[in-house]
Parts: sequence; C-alpha cells; structure tokens
Amino acid sequence: MSRIFLRKSMCIATALLIPIFTPGVLQAKKKAPVLFRVDNLTCEYKINPISVDVTNPRLSWKLITLQRNLRQTAYEVRVGSNAATILKGLNIVWTSGRIPSDQSVHIYYGGRPMISRQKVYWQVRVWNNKGQVTPWSQINSWKMGLLRSDDWTAHWIQSNDAQDTTGGASPMFRNDFMLTHKVKAAHLYISAHGLYEAQVNGKRIGDDYFSPGFTSYNKRLQYQVYDITSSLQKGLNAFGVTLGDGWYRGYTYDRKKNVYGKKLALLFQLEVLYTDGKRQIFVSDKSWKVTYGAIRSSSFFDGEVYDARKEIPKWATPGFNDAGWQPVRVNDLIKDKLIAMAGPPVKKEERFAPRQVLTTPEGDRVVDFGQNLVGWVKFKLKGKAGDTIKLYHGEVLDQKGNFYNKNLRTAKQEITYVFKSDTAETYEPHFTFQGFRYVKITGYKGPIDSTNVMAYALYSDMDQTGKFSASNPLINQLQHNILWGQKGNFIDIPTDCPQRDERLGWTGDAQAFGRTATFNMDVAGFFTKWLKDLSADQIKGGAVPYVIPNVLDSTYSAASGWSDVATIMPWNVYLAYGDKQVLRQQYESMKAWVTYIQQHTRNNLWDTGNHFGDWLFYSGTDYEEGAAHTDKNLIAQAFYAHSTQLLINAARILNKEDDVKKYVQLLINIKKAFMSEYVTPNGRMISGTQTSYVLALNFDLLPEDLRESAAKRLVQNIDSYDGHITTGFLGTPYICHVLSRFGFTDRAYDLLMNESYPSWLYPVKHGATTIWERWDGIKPDGSFEDPAMNSFNHYAYGAIGDWMYRVIAGINTDETSPGFHRTIISPHPGGRLKNADGELETMYGKVKSAWSIADGNITVDITVPPNTSAQIILPLVGSDVMESGVEITSITDLTNVKNAGDDIQLNAGSGTYHFVYKLKNVKPKRA
Repeated sequence: MSRIFLRKSMCIATALLIPIFTPGVLQAKKKAPVLFRVDNLTCEYKINPISVDVTNPRLSWKLITLQRNLRQTAYEVRVGSNAATILKGLNIVWTSGRIPSDQSVHIYYGGRPMISRQKVYWQVRVWNNKGQVTPWSQINSWKMGLLRSDDWTAHWIQSNDAQDTTGGASPMFRNDFMLTHKVKAAHLYISAHGLYEAQVNGKRIGDDYFSPGFTSYNKRLQYQVYDITSSLQKGLNAFGVTLGDGWYRGYTYDRKKNVYGKKLALLFQLEVLYTDGKRQIFVSDKSWKVTYGAIRSSSFFDGEVYDARKEIPKWATPGFNDAGWQPVRVNDLIKDKLIAMAGPPVKKEERFAPRQVLTTPEGDRVVDFGQNLVGWVKFKLKGKAGDTIKLYHGEVLDQKGNFYNKNLRTAKQEITYVFKSDTAETYEPHFTFQGFRYVKITGYKGPIDSTNVMAYALYSDMDQTGKFSASNPLINQLQHNILWGQKGNFIDIPTDCPQRDERLGWTGDAQAFGRTATFNMDVAGFFTKWLKDLSADQIKGGAVPYVIPNVLDSTYSAASGWSDVATIMPWNVYLAYGDKQVLRQQYESMKAWVTYIQQHTRNNLWDTGNHFGDWLFYSGTDYEEGAAHTDKNLIAQAFYAHSTQLLINAARILNKEDDVKKYVQLLINIKKAFMSEYVTPNGRMISGTQTSYVLALNFDLLPEDLRESAAKRLVQNIDSYDGHITTGFLGTPYICHVLSRFGFTDRAYDLLMNESYPSWLYPVKHGATTIWERWDGIKPDGSFEDPAMNSFNHYAYGAIGDWMYRVIAGINTDETSPGFHRTIISPHPGGRLKNADGELETMYGKVKSAWSIADGNITVDITVPPNTSAQIILPLVGSDVMESGVEITSITDLTNVKNAGDDIQLNAGSGTYHFVYKLKNVKPKRA
C-alpha cells in the first residue's frame, strides 16, 4: 500500500481544514435540501408510445439527484385509466405496491393483460438509501395497438391500372369521410405494401419517412399509429395516401425486383371517438378512388422522377372532385402478419447548406455540402414550364476535381424534376434517399446558395447517447466519421452502404460494428426490431442469411462472421441495455445457429461451406502480396467457438442449466479441434496473420500458457508491416482490444495514430467525413479502388470506436451487472494525447470519464449515474491521489481502495469525482 501514501496523520490534518460542504468527507451539521426526483419515464424504450403490442410492457425510469452514492432501495409503480384521477389514487388498474429493489429499468407491468386500444397512465416514486422518497413522477402513458387480427376491419386496396408496376408512377388513393360530432380522440392505423405518405385535409400526417419500414414482409409487416385528433373537424374530412415501391417491390441487389410482391396496396383504418362517447370507424374499402400524379417513378437505387405539370392541387382536401379517378380493387386475399411498429422511425434530422458551388474542370456545376450524408436535397428554384432539372449524387470528386459516381454501379441516384410554371417551385423527394456529399446539377443556370438549395440527412430517429473527443483533431474527425457512418447506414435496418445498388442489411457489417453502435446512439429498439427479422428469416436448420431481411435467396446463407450476428448482436444489446428480454427473444435463434454449425462439422471442425473470410483485409503490394490472408476455415472455427460461448452466456442468464452443460462440453471440443488443426505445439498459428492471432486471443481459443507468446507474435507481425494494420472486417474490431488486454496498449495507440495506408487516419487525411469500405478507397496517388466495390460510407472499420470509448476513455461494461448498472471505468492515457473525454447516456443516466495531462500531473473527472456504482481504475499513479482536494482514503464514498500494479483501484457510488495526482512514468511493454 506504499504507493497510495496513506499518511493517516496528514490526511486527518488535511481533513480538518476542508470546508464542511466538501462531498464525501465529513457529515455536514445541516445540509440544504437536495433535488431528488424521478424522470425520463419510458415504456418499451419509448416515451408515451401509442402502439404497444405486448400485453405486459416494461417500464423504466431515471433518478435525478445531485447527491453522491445514491441508490434506489424501493419503488412503487401505479397505473390508472384516467390521467386526472391517478393523481388522487383513483381508477387504479394496477399498483406494484412498495417493492424493495434497486431495479429501475425493465420493470414488467404486472396487472391484468392489456387489450387492444387500451390506454393507461402511469407514475412511479422511489425510496433511496438515505431515507428519502421522491414525489410521484410526472404522468406518462402508453396505448395498446391492435393485438388481434379481427381488430382490423379495413380492406387491402390496390390500383387496377397498368402503371402500377415496379419503376412506374406512384398511385394516389383518396376518400372523404363525414364526422357527425365533435371529435374527442382519433387514431389512424395504417400500413402498406410499399411505402406510404398520408395526408389529412391537405396536410402531411406524421414526420416519419419510408413507413411502414423494412421487415421480412411475408412474415412481419409493421403498421403505424398516428394520433390525428387535432387535424380533424366536424363535418367533411379528406384523406389522401401516396404509395411508392420502396423495399417491397423496388429494385434491389442485382436489379432484382418484386421480391415480396408485384402490386402496391394500402391498409387504412381510422378510429374516431366523439365527445358524446360514440365511436366510428372509417376504413379502406371499395369506396376509395385512385389515380396517378407527379411522381412518375421512385426508387431507392435510381432516385425519383417528378413532373410538376402532373400535380393535382388540393387532391387530399374535403370536397375535391375525384369524378375522373378510378375505382380501387379490393384484395382481401392478401394475408399479412401485422405487427405494431417496433423500432424508431426514419426522420429528417440535420440540415446542410452548400459549403461551396464548384465549376469542375469538365465544366459541371457541382454543389459541395461538406459532409458525406444520406438523405436528399430540397430546392426552391425557378425555371420555365416544361424545363427539366437533374440532380446527380456522388460521394467524392476524382483526382482532377471532377464529379465522380462510377462507384454506384447500376444505381442512378438521380432526381429529375420538370417545372410546371415560370415561377419558383419547391421540391423534395418522397420515396428515395441518396448517399452523397456532392450534387451535380444540370438544366439550371440560375444562382445556387443556401437560400434555394439545402441537403437533409435522414436516418432512424435514435438519440445520440455517446460522445468522444481527444486532443488530436484527426482522432476527433475519425469519431465524427464513425458517427456519420452509423447515421447514414441506420435507415430502419443496418445497411452496408447507402449509395450503390446494394443497401442491404449485411450481417457481417452489423456484427462487426454493433458494439460501437451501442455507444454512439440509442440502438436498443433499432436492433431488437431487426433481430426479430433475423429470427423470421432464419432458414430451416438454423442457417442465417447473409442479409436481413433476406432479399436474396436460400443459397446465400451461413457464412462465418456474418451469420454469427445471431449470437453476437443479442449479447451486445444485453450488455449495453441490461435487456434479458432480447436474450429470451433470440435464444432459440442463437441455439439454432450453433446447432447448424455443429451439424456441418467434421470431428468438431467447421471446415465446410462458403465463407467470406477476413473481408477486405490488406492485400496491397507494399509488402509480400497475400501475406495478410487468413485461412477461412480457421476464422470459421474461431467464430464457432465465439458463438458457442455467447450461447453459454445466454443460457446461464436464462437459467437453462442443461444447455449450459451441453454447450460447455461442446466448446471444449471446439477449442481442442482448433488447437489440433491450426496451432503448433509452441503456439504458432498456421496462418501467421494479425487476424488469426487476434481471433485466437480474443475468443480465448489458446491455453493460458500460450497466450503471452501469441500476443508477442501479433506485435511482431504488426512490426513486420512497419506498424500498420492488415486486418479486414472480422479482425479489425478486436485488434486493439487484444493488444490492450495483453499489455500492449502503446502498440494499439500506434495503430490508431498511424496516418499512412493502411490505417484509420489515412482516410481522414484524405478528407473523409465517413468511414470507407476499403482502407484505400482513394489510393495514395489520388486514384480510386475498383469502382465495382468502393463505398465511401461503410461503417465496418468504424468498429475502432468501441476501443476508443472502452479503453481510451475507459467506459466499460461489467458483464455481471450489465446495462451499466455497474460500470468499469479504466482510462488509458497514451498516444501522445494530452486529454480525452468520453461520455455515455445509459439507461440510468450519464457516465463520464475524462482525463487530461499537464506538467506531469493527470486529472481524471468521472461521473457515475444515480442508482449505479463503478469500479474505478486510476492509471499510472505516482503520488497521493486527491479527489476534490482530499486524499482518497479519507473519503467515505470511495471504498476498497487498493493497488493494482501501477494503478489504483477503488469502488465508487454515484456522483461526480475529480481526481488529481502525479503520473508515473512507465516504460511501454515490448514484444
């Protein structure tokens, strides 16, 4: 204990000089009241949802306080049928009573099972370890969706017109409804085959896009619910709904179309409650009419053709004359498994003004928005009736400064607009999105600036939960690129890229980036929804397709590192959000996947099937060509072990002891087979690549006595590439973690800080604003990689963000208390950084870890949310550690203080802590 410098007498003397209000030292004789309340109430991850489809939803809340070391000791939830009377404790449909517990997330509603359309209101109050109780919280609510198939009285309606074909014009459906009384409440339940945009009385309903979203449509079709009470009026009301191809029948990979069906369709059910208590339902049926208007074609791949001359003014307003419109076709043969919307909707988020308007060497007029984003351009421009303007979208300029979009392959990413008049006209797309930074405009000669052209980013509406910054501006740009890669590729599903003719939910990319995604944004609802589609599309026998939803075919299935998302992503969600339900939801899928592998092994070796291997590993010519190639079967065996371990973990959490025993033995056999086939007796891998050593070490495939030497061989391999990374999609997420785990954090920093190809900062130095698909999407000479596969917005290599949060800033999960109920905070200074700052808004509140170094001293600022605790590991301690001016061993809020090598380890309750001490100079470990 000598390095802690206890010096009790000095500590006591110091303590006597401390002002009485200093936290954690002495009890003040009289304390001012401290704010203590409950806030941030959610139901199934949402605030006041109106389409809940589980009859016993889960409730969560956060404690708000300035006090240190505060824990919840009990809670009480009450649920009532009326917002006004619940305050008086009346009309209560369920109360938990006072429950002694520190659980404040994922509390199951325990009353009578909810029924369709039922709306309830709820509050919570909590007690803490200081003898305090909060007031009852604000009143929140949730409303049930339509839980039974017979709740739907609406009919599916379609157009009979030949224009209703893939790539054709968008059908427009309308109808008028007479409301006979004053409206108290009105809810619209709506879905479509294709995408829909709905209007009521001439105004758009909702602020979401691309609804009903992308699911495995033949098995799971989402519907949305909108509260449109304020949009209706007594008397005549009009509704209009426009449909687009979308994911349902639009072009997909290989120009495949009509994957789920050939005809678009609408399902519409409006339920109105009048003030006199009467109810009325208006539905899609044969009374509706349909026609075609300005949207001549609309496609995610190709863009949109909009002829403003064909606009139909006021078509969705009451009393519009639709005598010339066509009758609809009612198709009740359509069978769908309708489900309430689960994940977050896609919305318009950031807005970008033009950074500059360029005239390229080839003479093109190009707008630079300064950020590679995913969304669209909105403009207000003036032309002449019949004039056509075209917008072409690209991610980069070529080495001569010309517009470049050859990497789109067959995707067009074009907007074609035909003017209807000689006055200024405003337009933005409807059923398409583009991936771009640069927009080439043809057919327009007038001025272009922020007053008439604007770009909008669209992505799933997930709160940004994490922030990371450091003293190196290149690292900050890298974090920016990682975040924007996530935004651009999280459009209802986790796509691989958002610009070329692909945009699919590739499973390998998702599993590689999944842990990083949980730090950057709130992806709980996003991934739990997507994982349900994984289960739905899992092929008989347990094979997991390469993409989810599976728009390919059954021959495209079961690849190591891709299909393993079935086990990896549920576990990541569990760690990030403490969500046992996702493990229950996915357990049979996880088990089926491991069973599938087991049935395709020989002597416990998975050496059959088609595998992508370490996709896009370094294969340049600066070093021995092909030397970084890792045996695909070795990778398969490694992920077989990893998936089995995660299945064991899930089985333990869910108390499936028979499965635990079964798969523990299987894992032993898998590791034995790995050692026998791929490792020499002295611990050398037969594929001596970075990826082979990284996977073997990260997944604990080697016996402990061989791990240290394997880690050194990994470092030696990095040295042989002059300190460069050579891993692909499967090795990259783990390489820096492995280096840190085995004492080579300085080498992990070297990899991160490397600015030459291949490295993370090489694209940053070349102006990247998102993560590239390839380490050298733009080569050192300025030329491009093969345009057949060269995306400049592809998040997989952004998986380094996980290491930046968990190691540089030091915010890490404790697997024994997931969801950051207990956080391990262990910052690792290095890389010539003077400071680093990480924070994460968890289910309990904000965790923060920031450090800065000056004049040989280090300051570490840590925030632990209420109702949680942390194990804090202060690095490289070379003197007394002071917290807010007090030596740490005299602070009652800090416990179990002890040495841990060159560090000091301690436990802390909630609160904000400010540590200062002299940094010990330690020589880096070398191989």
